[in-house]
Amino acid sequence: MMEDNQSLCQQAERSLTKKYRKQLWAPFIAGVKTYNLLQEGDRVAVCVSGGKDSMALAKLMQLLHRYSQFPFGLEFIAMDPGYSPENRARLLANAQRLQVPLQVFDTNIFDVADWGGKNACYLCARMRRGHLYKRAQQLGCNKIALGHHFNDVIETTVMAMFYGAQLQAMPPRLQSKNYPGMELIRPLYRVHEQAILAWQRYNQLEFLRCACKFTQQAAACGGSKRQEVKELLAGLKKTNPNIEKNIFMSLHNLCPHTFPVADSQEGQPPSENPEQK
Repeated sequence: MMEDNQSLCQQAERSLTKKYRKQLWAPFIAGVKTYNLLQEGDRVAVCVSGGKDSMALAKLMQLLHRYSQFPFGLEFIAMDPGYSPENRARLLANAQRLQVPLQVFDTNIFDVADWGGKNACYLCARMRRGHLYKRAQQLGCNKIALGHHFNDVIETTVMAMFYGAQLQAMPPRLQSKNYPGMELIRPLYRVHEQAILAWQRYNQLEFLRCACKFTQQAAACGGSKRQEVKELLAGLKKTNPNIEKNIFMSLHNLCPHTFPVADSQEGQPPSENPEQK
């Protein structure tokens, strides 16, 4: 079994830098450099949920650490919010197969968030982030790395507009307000989800697809807003192949002078008079 894991791990690593170099390694490195995500002396907690994105991130960060021209430290942490025994076993098995030295810590987030009702997902996400920051600090880290990729970025942007009435993006790096000195980074910012899926299939890996019971409950009730946006973008892409790239680039090409300005005295947009319509 040890030899099998060694062989599989070597193939998975080699495919990241060889077969999928253009689709995975190159945009990963470009994102790290473009957004200045790593500095010499950093100690980064790579957060692994067990899904394809975080596992790909873990391997890419391992390779970067191996080949980097400046020293930085890595810790690989996984928070168990209340996974089923089967999901936890798969998480650990994949970490062992890919030789990721994973540290798992337990929480009762699923049980606590269950009291949130319709806000369970929001409550769960907030608590997850807090637990990850806290554990990272305990390990002497100054950054946590999450596995959000290019498609997460554009989908979140569209969701914020359509369902939150906000022009809000998912930044590649974010200073924590509640944990001074801690920063969140997203090294997969320029990596497309399809590239991660292709790497997973090529190496015949089976990761956790969705271990969150709240997402599963939403799917049982007709699907999530994120899935709606995924399908919308897929439809638009058929007639406009550049739709995803254009949304992504729009986040980098802001024109602030074109936005409406709130009333300086009241701090609110000017009110409309229905009589004038």
